[in-house]
Amino acid sequence: MMNGYDEKRGHRTDDDDPFAAKGNIVSAFDAFPKAKPQYVTHTSSGGKWTVAMVILSLCLVWSELARWWRGTETHTFAVEKGVSHGMNLNLDAVIKMKCADIHVNVQDASGDRILAAEALYRDPTNWGQWVDQRGIHKLGRDTHGRLLTGEGFVDGTQEEGFGEEHVHDIVALGSKKGRWGKTPRLWGREADSCRIYGTLELNKVQGDFHITARGHGYAQFGEHLSHDAFNFSHIINELSFGPYLPSLINPLDQTVNSAPEHSHFHRFQYFLSIVPTVYSLGHPDSYSSRSIFTNQYAVTEQSAPIPENMEMQMIPGIFVKYDIEPILLNIVEDRDSFLVFLIKVVNILSGAMVAGHWGFRLSDWVNEVRGRRRRNAGHSQGMLGTKGGGEYEE
Repeated sequence: MMNGYDEKRGHRTDDDDPFAAKGNIVSAFDAFPKAKPQYVTHTSSGGKWTVAMVILSLCLVWSELARWWRGTETHTFAVEKGVSHGMNLNLDAVIKMKCADIHVNVQDASGDRILAAEALYRDPTNWGQWVDQRGIHKLGRDTHGRLLTGEGFVDGTQEEGFGEEHVHDIVALGSKKGRWGKTPRLWGREADSCRIYGTLELNKVQGDFHITARGHGYAQFGEHLSHDAFNFSHIINELSFGPYLPSLINPLDQTVNSAPEHSHFHRFQYFLSIVPTVYSLGHPDSYSSRSIFTNQYAVTEQSAPIPENMEMQMIPGIFVKYDIEPILLNIVEDRDSFLVFLIKVVNILSGAMVAGHWGFRLSDWVNEVRGRRRRNAGHSQGMLGTKGGGEYEE
């Protein structure tokens, strides 16, 4: 057999005849025609387009994988349904005054007055154990002064965990039971400050949480504290509402606020707007959905010294005024099924292949047109009587 010709049978074989009929009747409906290897030419431009198509496909598939793994977050607002009665206040603060000289109370819109000091823990401590000489919070920071929250740093400047939490991380960390950290030992230092921490149950109405000096703020029996002992400089390690979730960062967490030197009469005020929030992993109606309920808040701060002759009108201390918004924020993180993800990957690869094919065809056509023009230009310059503008003479 030579060049597709069968000497025994006296005719060409079907395998080498490109026009021969092959297969059964089903092959007539083949939408994917094939060419024999000897009729296929590999070019450098085709190889370049293939490499570009592969790189583009990998980038698009990686982007789609990251998006699928991260999920999609949706935020919706609705009027909070049901009847609520109470909520928790979680506090961890250090006041630069002795524990015996501090009163902690809550007065809400229902008229109830809660003696918070009886429900919260109070430990003597030293102010220098919590801040350095510049007044920067020491505990909970690394050697570079960056906050440690367990969420991981994003870059060299952004605080850890701020604005980078995803719902699946929040739900996972929220399932862990939070515990209050231990107060550092004094090791012979003077107890010039007081750490107040714990969870306090409040009525779910507008209220005012405040820390004042002994004998000031309410009509009480006993000796009034000397004005020279007033110093409401404070550190707020934790201030949140709802279940105690130490992994969630709130606006007032890690706040240091110091009163000016020799300013004993100082009033710190924080105005909070609380928004009930539900974090859901998966659609809330699905069987496998997991959710946690908490509260977020926005805060405005005001602080100013008070003249001593105005003590009856304005009481020095720390005042946290909170109001509860009548809306519910639902934050849902949902993720496509693995089958939908595979379908999207197939669409990406198909689109990249089609785009690469048409790009190759277009570039090949452009190169062919340019080559044809060059050949025509070269052929025209080589004709007699056209070069130099002269005429042909015999």
